[in-house]
Amino acid sequence: MSESNESIELSAHVREQIDAWVAKYPPEQKRSAVLSALREVQHENDGYLTVALMDAVAGYLELPKIAVYEVATFYSMLETQPVARNSVSVCTNISCMLRGADDIVEHIEKKHGLKLGESSADGRIYLKKEEECLAACCGAPMMMVNHKYYENLTPEKVDEVLDALE
Repeated sequence: MSESNESIELSAHVREQIDAWVAKYPPEQKRSAVLSALREVQHENDGYLTVALMDAVAGYLELPKIAVYEVATFYSMLETQPVARNSVSVCTNISCMLRGADDIVEHIEKKHGLKLGESSADGRIYLKKEEECLAACCGAPMMMVNHKYYENLTPEKVDEVLDALE
């Protein structure tokens, strides 16, 4: 992460959400709320985190910046670059792969003119690079779109879901 001179104040809503998470842990364990804090900030910032926002979270939780950067770059649900309005994750772990996940990914790439890790030209769809198991093996192949699961996918079912996105 590069250093930023920009200073951002977290919104009242985000501070309220962070405080609710902090209250769930012992006072000396504020670090436990970092992941939830980053999800709230990302949601409010069009789906991605900036260095200034991560720094604001670190300041609010009274943590070293690196403690926040480590979380932001480790978890696949957090983005540190601008992405399209809708996040699409196709599970490619073994159960889904054996039941056609690779074909689903290929179908999405061809239809929407993008590759894994890219956003569509119209700004509607961000196809995440890779998603480990999403814990829906019984419904393989599956995908998650904006935190909603879709199972037993076919190209037709994928089209129905993605074509309905704004």
